Amino acid sequence: MSELTPKEVVAKLDEHIIGQHDAKRAAAIALRNRWRWKQLPEEMRKEVTPKNMMMIGPTGVGKTEICRRLARLTGSPLIKVEASKYTEVGYYGRDVESMVRDLVEAAIQIVKATKRDEVLPKAKQRVEERILDLLVPTESTWSQEEDPEAEARHQRTREKFREMLAAKELETREIDISIEQRQAPMQIFSNMGVEQMDTNLQNMFEKIMPKQHSHRKVTVEEARGLLLEQEVEGLMDPDAIHAEAIELSEETGMIFIDEIDKIAGGAEGSKSSDVSRQGVQRDLLPIVEGTTVQTRYGNVKTDHMLFIAAGAFHRSRPSDLMPELQGRFPIRVELHDLTQEDFLKILTEPASSLTQQYVSLLETEGVTVEFEKEGLQSLAEIAFQLNQSSQNIGARRLHTVLEHLLEEVSFEAPDLKGQAIKIDANYVNQKLASVMKSEDMSKFIL
Repeated sequence: MSELTPKEVVAKLDEHIIGQHDAKRAAAIALRNRWRWKQLPEEMRKEVTPKNMMMIGPTGVGKTEICRRLARLTGSPLIKVEASKYTEVGYYGRDVESMVRDLVEAAIQIVKATKRDEVLPKAKQRVEERILDLLVPTESTWSQEEDPEAEARHQRTREKFREMLAAKELETREIDISIEQRQAPMQIFSNMGVEQMDTNLQNMFEKIMPKQHSHRKVTVEEARGLLLEQEVEGLMDPDAIHAEAIELSEETGMIFIDEIDKIAGGAEGSKSSDVSRQGVQRDLLPIVEGTTVQTRYGNVKTDHMLFIAAGAFHRSRPSDLMPELQGRFPIRVELHDLTQEDFLKILTEPASSLTQQYVSLLETEGVTVEFEKEGLQSLAEIAFQLNQSSQNIGARRLHTVLEHLLEEVSFEAPDLKGQAIKIDANYVNQKLASVMKSEDMSKFIL
Protein backbone atom coordinates (compact mmCIF):
# COMPACT_ATOMS: atom_id res chain seq x y z
CA MET A 1 0.00 0.00 0.00
CA SER A 2 1.27 3.40 -0.97
CA GLU A 3 2.40 5.56 1.96
CA LEU A 4 1.89 8.83 0.08
CA THR A 5 0.29 11.55 2.17
CA PRO A 6 -2.89 13.22 0.86
CA LYS A 7 -0.87 16.31 -0.16
CA GLU A 8 1.59 14.14 -2.10
CA VAL A 9 -1.26 12.29 -3.83
CA VAL A 10 -2.84 15.60 -4.92
CA ALA A 11 0.56 16.81 -6.18
CA LYS A 12 0.95 13.62 -8.24
CA LEU A 13 -2.54 14.00 -9.70
CA ASP A 14 -1.84 17.66 -10.53
CA GLU A 15 0.93 16.48 -12.88
CA HIS A 16 -1.63 14.85 -15.16
CA ILE A 17 -5.07 16.29 -14.39
CA ILE A 18 -6.03 19.96 -14.60
CA GLY A 19 -8.42 21.47 -12.06
CA GLN A 20 -10.96 19.47 -10.02
CA HIS A 21 -9.11 20.19 -6.76
CA ASP A 22 -12.03 19.03 -4.60
CA ALA A 23 -12.17 15.66 -6.37
CA LYS A 24 -8.43 15.18 -6.01
CA ARG A 25 -8.60 15.95 -2.27
CA ALA A 26 -11.46 13.49 -1.82
CA ALA A 27 -9.59 10.81 -3.77
CA ALA A 28 -6.46 11.41 -1.70
CA ILE A 29 -8.47 11.06 1.52
CA ALA A 30 -10.07 7.81 0.30
CA LEU A 31 -6.65 6.46 -0.57
CA ARG A 32 -5.13 7.47 2.76
CA ASN A 33 -8.01 5.84 4.60
CA ARG A 34 -7.00 2.56 2.97
CA TRP A 35 -3.48 2.98 4.39
CA ARG A 36 -4.85 3.92 7.82
CA TRP A 37 -7.05 0.83 7.82
CA LYS A 38 -3.97 -1.34 7.23
CA GLN A 39 -2.33 0.13 10.34
CA LEU A 40 -5.23 -0.78 12.66
CA PRO A 41 -5.22 -3.82 14.97
CA GLU A 42 -6.92 -6.91 13.53
CA GLU A 43 -10.01 -6.59 15.73
CA MET A 44 -10.52 -2.92 14.87
CA ARG A 45 -10.17 -3.60 11.14
CA LYS A 46 -13.30 -5.75 11.22
CA GLU A 47 -15.33 -2.81 12.51
CA VAL A 48 -14.10 -0.17 10.06
CA THR A 49 -16.03 0.00 6.78
CA PRO A 50 -14.46 1.34 3.56
CA LYS A 51 -14.86 5.01 2.74
CA ASN A 52 -16.22 4.62 -0.78
CA MET A 53 -16.50 7.66 -3.02
CA MET A 54 -19.04 9.03 -5.50
CA MET A 55 -18.01 11.59 -8.14
CA ILE A 56 -20.73 13.70 -9.71
CA GLY A 57 -19.97 15.66 -12.85
CA PRO A 58 -20.34 15.88 -16.64
CA THR A 59 -18.42 13.73 -19.07
CA GLY A 60 -14.83 14.51 -19.96
CA VAL A 61 -13.85 16.40 -16.79
CA GLY A 62 -11.47 13.80 -15.33
CA LYS A 63 -13.49 11.27 -13.29
CA THR A 64 -12.04 8.18 -14.97
CA GLU A 65 -8.55 9.65 -15.19
CA ILE A 66 -8.47 10.32 -11.44
CA CYS A 67 -9.25 6.65 -10.72
CA ARG A 68 -6.73 5.42 -13.27
CA ARG A 69 -3.97 7.58 -11.82
CA LEU A 70 -4.83 6.47 -8.27
CA ALA A 71 -4.42 2.82 -9.28
CA ARG A 72 -1.05 3.57 -10.89
CA LEU A 73 0.16 5.42 -7.79
CA THR A 74 -0.64 2.50 -5.51
CA GLY A 75 -0.02 -0.44 -7.83
CA SER A 76 -3.54 -1.62 -7.01
CA PRO A 77 -5.68 -3.68 -9.38
CA LEU A 78 -8.39 -1.52 -10.96
CA ILE A 79 -11.45 -2.51 -12.94
CA LYS A 80 -13.78 -0.07 -14.67
CA VAL A 81 -17.35 -1.20 -15.29
CA GLU A 82 -20.34 0.66 -16.63
CA ALA A 83 -23.47 0.22 -14.58
CA SER A 84 -25.60 0.86 -17.65
CA LYS A 85 -24.51 -2.38 -19.36
CA TYR A 86 -26.52 -4.40 -16.88
CA THR A 87 -29.77 -2.94 -18.26
CA GLU A 88 -29.09 -3.15 -21.98
CA VAL A 89 -29.94 -6.66 -23.18
CA GLY A 90 -31.78 -8.14 -20.27
CA TYR A 91 -30.59 -8.54 -16.76
CA TYR A 92 -29.23 -11.45 -14.73
CA GLY A 93 -28.07 -10.73 -11.19
CA ARG A 94 -25.05 -13.02 -11.46
CA ASP A 95 -23.55 -10.61 -13.98
CA VAL A 96 -22.81 -8.05 -11.27
CA GLU A 97 -20.37 -10.45 -9.63
CA SER A 98 -18.33 -10.57 -12.83
CA MET A 99 -16.71 -7.24 -11.85
CA VAL A 100 -15.06 -8.98 -8.88
CA ARG A 101 -13.84 -11.83 -11.07
CA ASP A 102 -12.37 -9.33 -13.51
CA LEU A 103 -10.65 -7.57 -10.62
CA VAL A 104 -8.99 -10.83 -9.55
CA GLU A 105 -7.78 -11.39 -13.11
CA ALA A 106 -6.24 -7.91 -13.10
CA ALA A 107 -4.59 -8.64 -9.74
CA ILE A 108 -3.13 -11.88 -11.12
CA GLN A 109 -1.44 -9.94 -13.94
CA ILE A 110 0.07 -7.51 -11.39
CA VAL A 111 1.36 -10.35 -9.19
CA LYS A 112 2.73 -12.20 -12.22
CA ALA A 113 4.63 -9.12 -13.34
CA THR A 114 6.19 -8.84 -9.87
CA LYS A 115 7.06 -12.53 -9.69
CA ARG A 116 8.47 -12.42 -13.20
CA ASP A 117 11.07 -9.86 -12.12
CA GLU A 118 12.03 -12.14 -9.23
CA VAL A 119 12.51 -15.32 -11.28
CA LEU A 120 13.93 -13.68 -14.41
CA PRO A 121 17.65 -14.12 -13.52
CA LYS A 122 17.16 -17.83 -12.78
CA ALA A 123 15.03 -18.27 -15.90
CA LYS A 124 17.78 -16.73 -18.05
CA GLN A 125 20.29 -19.20 -16.59
CA ARG A 126 17.99 -22.11 -17.42
CA VAL A 127 17.49 -20.84 -20.96
CA GLU A 128 21.25 -20.66 -21.45
CA GLU A 129 21.63 -24.26 -20.27
CA ARG A 130 18.85 -25.46 -22.58
CA ILE A 131 20.41 -23.73 -25.57
CA LEU A 132 23.80 -25.21 -24.68
CA ASP A 133 22.20 -28.66 -24.46
CA LEU A 134 20.97 -28.20 -28.04
CA LEU A 135 24.25 -26.80 -29.35
CA VAL A 136 26.48 -29.30 -27.52
CA PRO A 137 24.51 -32.54 -27.01
CA THR A 138 25.74 -34.81 -24.21
CA GLU A 139 27.67 -37.81 -25.49
CA SER A 140 26.15 -41.25 -24.88
CA THR A 141 27.03 -43.21 -21.74
CA TRP A 142 28.73 -46.10 -23.57
CA SER A 143 30.98 -43.61 -25.40
CA GLN A 144 32.04 -42.04 -22.09
CA GLU A 145 32.89 -45.46 -20.65
CA GLU A 146 35.20 -46.20 -23.61
CA ASP A 147 36.81 -42.78 -23.41
CA PRO A 148 37.19 -41.51 -19.80
CA GLU A 149 38.21 -38.10 -21.10
CA ALA A 150 34.95 -37.70 -23.01
CA GLU A 151 33.22 -35.92 -20.12
CA ALA A 152 36.09 -33.45 -19.66
CA ARG A 153 36.24 -32.84 -23.40
CA HIS A 154 32.48 -32.25 -23.45
CA GLN A 155 32.73 -29.73 -20.60
CA ARG A 156 35.51 -27.79 -22.33
CA THR A 157 33.43 -27.61 -25.52
CA ARG A 158 30.37 -26.54 -23.55
CA GLU A 159 32.28 -23.74 -21.81
CA LYS A 160 33.66 -22.56 -25.14
CA PHE A 161 30.13 -22.35 -26.54
CA ARG A 162 29.01 -20.59 -23.37
CA GLU A 163 31.61 -17.87 -24.02
CA MET A 164 30.44 -17.59 -27.63
CA LEU A 165 26.84 -17.25 -26.47
CA ALA A 166 27.80 -14.48 -24.06
CA ALA A 167 29.64 -12.70 -26.86
CA LYS A 168 26.55 -12.96 -29.14
CA GLU A 169 28.56 -14.91 -31.73
CA LEU A 170 25.91 -17.62 -32.25
CA GLU A 171 22.80 -15.46 -32.64
CA THR A 172 22.13 -16.52 -36.25
CA ARG A 173 22.75 -20.26 -35.77
CA GLU A 174 19.57 -22.31 -36.10
CA ILE A 175 18.48 -24.85 -33.50
CA ASP A 176 15.44 -27.11 -33.16
CA ILE A 177 13.37 -26.34 -30.05
CA SER A 178 10.20 -27.84 -28.59
CA ILE A 179 7.43 -25.41 -27.59
CA GLU A 180 4.57 -26.43 -25.33
CA GLN A 181 1.14 -25.38 -26.49
CA ARG A 182 -2.02 -25.91 -24.46
CA GLN A 183 -5.23 -25.93 -26.42
CA ALA A 184 -8.02 -23.75 -25.11
CA PRO A 185 -11.21 -25.70 -24.38
CA MET A 186 -13.90 -25.32 -27.00
CA GLN A 187 -16.54 -22.83 -25.94
CA ILE A 188 -19.96 -24.40 -26.29
CA PHE A 189 -21.79 -22.00 -24.00
CA SER A 190 -22.89 -18.44 -24.42
CA ASN A 191 -21.07 -15.75 -22.50
CA MET A 192 -23.73 -15.90 -19.83
CA GLY A 193 -23.41 -19.67 -19.56
CA VAL A 194 -19.64 -19.60 -19.15
CA GLU A 195 -19.89 -16.94 -16.46
CA GLN A 196 -22.41 -18.96 -14.46
CA MET A 197 -20.73 -22.33 -15.01
CA ASP A 198 -19.34 -23.96 -11.89
CA THR A 199 -15.71 -22.95 -11.40
CA ASN A 200 -14.58 -26.49 -10.63
CA LEU A 201 -15.96 -27.60 -13.99
CA GLN A 202 -13.96 -24.89 -15.75
CA ASN A 203 -10.76 -26.02 -14.01
CA MET A 204 -11.49 -29.62 -14.94
CA PHE A 205 -11.82 -28.73 -18.62
CA GLU A 206 -8.45 -26.98 -18.53
CA LYS A 207 -6.72 -29.93 -16.87
CA ILE A 208 -8.05 -32.62 -19.22
CA MET A 209 -7.13 -30.73 -22.38
CA PRO A 210 -3.96 -32.41 -23.72
CA LYS A 211 -0.72 -30.49 -23.88
CA GLN A 212 0.79 -30.32 -27.34
CA HIS A 213 4.41 -29.82 -28.25
CA SER A 214 5.46 -28.31 -31.54
CA HIS A 215 9.00 -28.40 -32.91
CA ARG A 216 10.34 -25.28 -34.57
CA LYS A 217 13.64 -24.44 -36.16
CA VAL A 218 14.63 -20.96 -35.04
CA THR A 219 17.76 -18.92 -34.53
CA VAL A 220 19.46 -18.77 -31.13
CA GLU A 221 18.27 -15.17 -30.79
CA GLU A 222 14.63 -16.16 -31.34
CA ALA A 223 14.99 -19.21 -29.11
CA ARG A 224 16.00 -17.05 -26.17
CA GLY A 225 12.69 -15.21 -26.17
CA LEU A 226 10.56 -18.32 -26.72
CA LEU A 227 12.31 -20.45 -24.10
CA LEU A 228 12.44 -17.59 -21.58
CA GLU A 229 8.64 -17.43 -21.40
CA GLN A 230 8.48 -21.19 -20.82
CA GLU A 231 11.05 -21.07 -18.03
CA VAL A 232 9.44 -18.05 -16.36
CA GLU A 233 6.08 -19.85 -16.31
CA GLY A 234 7.74 -23.00 -14.97
CA LEU A 235 9.42 -21.16 -12.08
CA MET A 236 6.24 -19.43 -10.92
CA ASP A 237 3.86 -21.21 -8.54
CA PRO A 238 0.29 -20.70 -9.87
CA ASP A 239 -1.36 -21.49 -6.53
CA ALA A 240 0.81 -18.98 -4.67
CA ILE A 241 0.14 -16.35 -7.34
CA HIS A 242 -3.61 -16.89 -7.14
CA ALA A 243 -3.59 -16.69 -3.34
CA GLU A 244 -1.57 -13.47 -3.40
CA ALA A 245 -3.81 -12.00 -6.11
CA ILE A 246 -6.92 -12.71 -4.05
CA GLU A 247 -5.36 -11.01 -1.03
CA LEU A 248 -4.31 -8.05 -3.20
CA SER A 249 -7.84 -7.75 -4.57
CA GLU A 250 -9.46 -7.92 -1.14
CA GLU A 251 -7.19 -5.37 0.54
CA THR A 252 -6.24 -2.91 -2.22
CA GLY A 253 -8.61 -3.63 -5.12
CA MET A 254 -10.47 -0.70 -6.70
CA ILE A 255 -13.69 -0.99 -8.71
CA PHE A 256 -14.77 2.07 -10.68
CA ILE A 257 -18.51 1.99 -11.42
CA ASP A 258 -19.18 4.50 -14.16
CA GLU A 259 -22.56 5.79 -15.31
CA ILE A 260 -24.19 4.90 -12.01
CA ASP A 261 -26.73 7.63 -12.70
CA LYS A 262 -28.15 5.45 -15.50
CA ILE A 263 -29.45 2.94 -12.94
CA ALA A 264 -30.98 5.61 -10.69
CA GLY A 265 -34.75 5.72 -10.83
CA GLY A 266 -35.35 9.17 -12.30
CA ALA A 267 -38.59 10.82 -13.27
CA GLU A 268 -38.22 9.78 -16.91
CA GLY A 269 -38.52 6.29 -18.33
CA SER A 270 -41.04 3.51 -18.21
CA LYS A 271 -41.96 1.40 -15.22
CA SER A 272 -40.24 -1.62 -16.76
CA SER A 273 -36.95 0.24 -17.05
CA ASP A 274 -37.30 1.41 -13.45
CA VAL A 275 -37.72 -2.21 -12.38
CA SER A 276 -34.57 -3.15 -14.26
CA ARG A 277 -32.65 -0.30 -12.63
CA GLN A 278 -33.88 -1.28 -9.20
CA GLY A 279 -32.79 -4.85 -9.91
CA VAL A 280 -29.27 -3.72 -10.76
CA GLN A 281 -29.11 -1.64 -7.59
CA ARG A 282 -30.35 -4.50 -5.42
CA ASP A 283 -27.71 -6.89 -6.75
CA LEU A 284 -25.00 -4.24 -6.68
CA LEU A 285 -25.74 -3.48 -3.03
CA PRO A 286 -24.32 -6.70 -1.46
CA ILE A 287 -21.14 -6.37 -3.55
CA VAL A 288 -20.55 -2.86 -2.22
CA GLU A 289 -21.68 -3.72 1.31
CA GLY A 290 -19.40 -6.73 1.51
CA THR A 291 -20.01 -10.28 0.37
CA THR A 292 -18.11 -13.36 -0.77
CA VAL A 293 -17.88 -14.02 -4.50
CA GLN A 294 -16.86 -17.39 -5.87
CA THR A 295 -14.17 -17.28 -8.55
CA ARG A 296 -12.18 -19.97 -10.30
CA TYR A 297 -9.23 -19.13 -8.04
CA GLY A 298 -11.11 -19.24 -4.73
CA ASN A 299 -13.56 -17.18 -2.73
CA VAL A 300 -13.04 -13.41 -2.70
CA LYS A 301 -14.41 -11.06 -0.06
CA THR A 302 -15.46 -7.58 -1.13
CA ASP A 303 -15.71 -6.14 2.41
CA HIS A 304 -12.66 -3.89 2.10
CA MET A 305 -12.48 -3.18 -1.63
CA LEU A 306 -12.64 0.49 -2.60
CA PHE A 307 -15.63 1.33 -4.79
CA ILE A 308 -15.67 4.63 -6.68
CA ALA A 309 -18.91 5.48 -8.44
CA ALA A 310 -19.33 8.23 -11.01
CA GLY A 311 -22.13 9.72 -13.02
CA ALA A 312 -23.26 12.91 -14.71
CA PHE A 313 -26.72 12.85 -13.05
CA HIS A 314 -28.29 15.03 -15.75
CA ARG A 315 -31.74 13.44 -15.51
CA SER A 316 -31.52 12.00 -12.02
CA ARG A 317 -30.00 12.75 -8.64
CA PRO A 318 -27.89 10.70 -6.23
CA SER A 319 -30.93 10.69 -3.94
CA ASP A 320 -32.77 8.64 -6.58
CA LEU A 321 -30.55 5.68 -5.75
CA MET A 322 -31.63 3.20 -3.07
CA PRO A 323 -30.96 4.67 0.39
CA GLU A 324 -28.88 1.60 1.32
CA LEU A 325 -26.69 2.08 -1.76
CA GLN A 326 -26.34 5.82 -1.14
CA GLY A 327 -25.11 5.14 2.37
CA ARG A 328 -22.26 3.02 1.02
CA PHE A 329 -20.69 6.05 -0.69
CA PRO A 330 -20.02 8.48 2.19
CA ILE A 331 -17.47 10.58 0.28
CA ARG A 332 -19.31 12.76 -2.25
CA VAL A 333 -17.63 15.24 -4.55
CA GLU A 334 -18.84 17.35 -7.46
CA LEU A 335 -16.66 17.95 -10.52
CA HIS A 336 -17.14 21.16 -12.48
CA ASP A 337 -17.28 22.01 -16.17
CA LEU A 338 -13.94 22.91 -17.71
CA THR A 339 -13.29 26.58 -18.46
CA GLN A 340 -11.35 28.04 -21.38
CA GLU A 341 -8.37 28.52 -19.06
CA ASP A 342 -8.58 24.84 -18.12
CA PHE A 343 -8.43 23.88 -21.80
CA LEU A 344 -5.29 25.97 -22.26
CA LYS A 345 -3.66 24.31 -19.26
CA ILE A 346 -4.61 20.84 -20.54
CA LEU A 347 -2.86 21.65 -23.80
CA THR A 348 0.37 22.74 -22.14
CA GLU A 349 0.86 21.72 -18.51
CA PRO A 350 0.56 17.91 -18.11
CA ALA A 351 3.74 15.83 -18.41
CA SER A 352 2.47 14.22 -21.62
CA SER A 353 0.13 16.92 -22.88
CA LEU A 354 -1.95 16.48 -26.02
CA THR A 355 0.21 18.88 -28.00
CA GLN A 356 3.38 17.07 -26.94
CA GLN A 357 1.85 13.79 -28.05
CA TYR A 358 1.21 15.13 -31.55
CA VAL A 359 4.67 16.71 -31.70
CA SER A 360 6.27 13.36 -30.78
CA LEU A 361 4.14 11.42 -33.26
CA LEU A 362 5.06 13.66 -36.18
CA GLU A 363 8.72 13.72 -35.16
CA THR A 364 8.83 10.05 -36.15
CA GLU A 365 8.24 11.24 -39.73
CA GLY A 366 10.95 13.91 -39.48
CA VAL A 367 8.38 16.73 -39.27
CA THR A 368 8.83 19.44 -36.61
CA VAL A 369 5.62 20.92 -35.23
CA GLU A 370 5.78 24.03 -33.05
CA PHE A 371 2.75 25.30 -31.14
CA GLU A 372 2.90 29.03 -30.48
CA LYS A 373 1.17 30.63 -27.51
CA GLU A 374 -1.41 32.46 -29.64
CA GLY A 375 -2.22 29.26 -31.49
CA LEU A 376 -2.79 27.37 -28.24
CA GLN A 377 -5.06 30.15 -26.98
CA SER A 378 -7.12 29.96 -30.17
CA LEU A 379 -7.38 26.19 -29.85
CA ALA A 380 -8.61 26.47 -26.27
CA GLU A 381 -11.12 29.16 -27.25
CA ILE A 382 -12.53 27.15 -30.16
CA ALA A 383 -12.82 23.93 -28.11
CA PHE A 384 -14.59 25.81 -25.34
CA GLN A 385 -17.02 27.49 -27.76
CA LEU A 386 -17.83 24.17 -29.45
CA ASN A 387 -18.64 22.64 -26.08
CA GLN A 388 -20.92 25.56 -25.31
CA SER A 389 -22.71 25.64 -28.66
CA SER A 390 -23.02 21.88 -29.19
CA GLN A 391 -22.87 18.94 -26.81
CA ASN A 392 -20.44 19.40 -23.91
CA ILE A 393 -17.99 16.48 -23.98
CA GLY A 394 -15.37 18.07 -21.76
CA ALA A 395 -11.68 17.66 -22.47
CA ARG A 396 -12.40 15.06 -25.16
CA ARG A 397 -13.29 18.00 -27.39
CA LEU A 398 -9.59 18.84 -27.58
CA HIS A 399 -8.86 15.46 -29.12
CA THR A 400 -11.35 16.00 -31.94
CA VAL A 401 -10.27 19.62 -32.53
CA LEU A 402 -6.57 18.73 -32.67
CA GLU A 403 -7.21 15.77 -34.94
CA HIS A 404 -9.12 17.99 -37.35
CA LEU A 405 -6.45 20.70 -37.12
CA LEU A 406 -3.56 18.38 -37.96
CA GLU A 407 -5.36 16.01 -40.30
CA GLU A 408 -3.66 17.37 -43.45
CA VAL A 409 -0.22 17.42 -41.82
CA SER A 410 -0.66 13.84 -40.59
CA PHE A 411 -1.66 12.71 -44.08
CA GLU A 412 1.16 14.50 -45.87
CA ALA A 413 3.82 13.89 -43.19
CA PRO A 414 5.85 11.25 -45.13
CA ASP A 415 6.37 13.83 -47.89
CA LEU A 416 7.18 16.69 -45.49
CA LYS A 417 10.33 15.21 -43.98
CA GLY A 418 12.70 17.89 -42.69
CA GLN A 419 10.08 20.65 -42.67
CA ALA A 420 8.94 22.72 -39.68
CA ILE A 421 5.31 23.71 -39.21
CA LYS A 422 4.27 26.53 -36.89
CA ILE A 423 0.81 26.37 -35.35
CA ASP A 424 -0.11 30.01 -34.70
CA ALA A 425 -3.47 31.74 -34.37
CA ASN A 426 -3.80 32.30 -38.14
CA TYR A 427 -3.10 28.62 -38.85
CA VAL A 428 -5.69 27.50 -36.28
CA ASN A 429 -8.37 29.92 -37.48
CA GLN A 430 -7.78 29.00 -41.11
CA LYS A 431 -7.95 25.24 -40.57
CA LEU A 432 -10.97 25.37 -38.26
CA ALA A 433 -12.87 28.16 -39.98
CA SER A 434 -15.22 25.78 -41.81
CA VAL A 435 -16.04 24.03 -38.54
CA MET A 436 -16.86 27.24 -36.70
CA LYS A 437 -19.10 28.57 -39.50
CA SER A 438 -21.74 25.91 -39.09
CA GLU A 439 -22.83 24.73 -35.68
CA ASP A 440 -24.64 21.75 -37.18
CA MET A 441 -21.52 20.73 -39.08
CA SER A 442 -19.37 21.04 -35.99
CA LYS A 443 -21.74 18.73 -34.15
CA PHE A 444 -21.35 16.16 -36.92
CA ILE A 445 -17.59 16.37 -37.35
CA LEU A 446 -16.42 17.08 -33.80
